Amino acid sequence: MEKLSTFRFLISLGNFQVETVQSISDLTYGQDVIEIKETSASGDLLIHKQPGPRQAGEVTITRGADLSQVFTDWIKRTLADRDLEAAREDVTITLLDSQGNPARNFHLANAWASQWSGPSGMETDGTGPATETVTLQYDEITVE
Repeated sequence: MEKLSTFRFLISLGNFQVETVQSISDLTYGQDVIEIKETSASGDLLIHKQPGPRQAGEVTITRGADLSQVFTDWIKRTLADRDLEAAREDVTITLLDSQGNPARNFHLANAWASQWSGPSGMETDGTGPATETVTLQYDEITVE
């Protein structure tokens, strides 16, 4: 069985592929835990845990600052225009196998940009590329 590498991936925003992505923070999902406290017949405290509602998620994308207008316009719809309803999009992160074929998908439902920073690393004697980071909030993650 082939093991997947974390350095081969794609990010899609709706039908648009996001270019020049350098890194993605950890993808996590979970649910709240509810504690129910009771007193037993003998007076002892009993604590039972049960699953609560699912937690929404957050992921940070670092990418090269480029001239790709589609992704930049999407970020602006939330942060500059404050039009959250128009900005919510499904985002898919796809891990690729060694042949470059899609191997596993992570679908982030109703994602929107909550923070942007960059370009970072602007120095007169610098040689690295300008990068920007975008933090996305999403309602639910589905792993395929």
